[in-house]
Amino acid sequence: MDLDAYVLERAGEWDRMEQLARRRRLSAAEADELVVLYQRATTHLSVIRSRTPDPVVVADLSRQLLAGRAAINRGGRFSLRPVLHFLTDRFPAELYRTRWWWLTMSALLTGLTAALIWYVAANPDVAGMFLSDADIARLVEEDFVGYYSEYQAQNFAGQVWTNNALLTAQCIAAGVLVVPVFYLLGVNIFNVGMTGGVMVTAGAGDTFLTYISPHGLLELTCLFIGAGVGLRIGWSWIAPGPLRTRRQSLVDRVRSGMLIAVGLVPTLLVAGLLEAYVTPSPLPPLVRISIGAFVWAAFLAYALLLGRSAEARRRADDEAGYDLPSA
Repeated sequence: MDLDAYVLERAGEWDRMEQLARRRRLSAAEADELVVLYQRATTHLSVIRSRTPDPVVVADLSRQLLAGRAAINRGGRFSLRPVLHFLTDRFPAELYRTRWWWLTMSALLTGLTAALIWYVAANPDVAGMFLSDADIARLVEEDFVGYYSEYQAQNFAGQVWTNNALLTAQCIAAGVLVVPVFYLLGVNIFNVGMTGGVMVTAGAGDTFLTYISPHGLLELTCLFIGAGVGLRIGWSWIAPGPLRTRRQSLVDRVRSGMLIAVGLVPTLLVAGLLEAYVTPSPLPPLVRISIGAFVWAAFLAYALLLGRSAEARRRADDEAGYDLPSA
């Protein structure tokens, strides 16, 4: 084979492929042309290597093919549209669909925590079973308040965000086995209840509420959502319903749980920022609690009001026959 003639005859196609590969945007016709030229150039390279493998020609054509391949495989530009769709439709719709699970868990666990605080406060000897007198004095006088300002705010925010996101994810993931969710919740409720009871006994109940409310309203709600969604996953294989197998029901609930877990990550970031910057701030207690209550109310409105609208749109699309991803 005359290599020079072969290269001369096809060099125009290779150059054209390289020119298209360098462009930032291609029309549909140009994209199709690039694919065809790339496929033909790979054949040309194979022929050259098998018959007259000139290293210079092989290297130059390989470079052009790499550029063409990179252009073909190049993804589209980053778009915020999927992120906005998730935040305005998918996530709130899933929160609304699962609302009875996490609202029920919120009511039950809040009542249980309040009962534990009352019991510990009414029976001071109970705290003595777990804490020494020195530990109780240090908790009331230093540790409880000092915990929120022990580290720099940005580091503390990252720490509590990571810990809370991990705990919430564990509740969702462990829900398939049901029992571990109650253990995770039990440890958290015990800690809050014991601390609250000790603070109330010492006459520092107002301090406890001042430092737990700004971030705790949103933070604990996220935890209760994780617990409710996790138990919903576990219930899916216990009682899948008459129209679905256990596998179908479990897959559907797990997919929903994954969406909620992703959405709770930025929500818990907000809770972490509140805990790091608002809870220990010098603002008056009423202002700090009001900020936390406002953010918490905004999240509930997002989940229940915007979620209801998003779920209604999803149902309307399903009835219209659109093939939407299963939530």
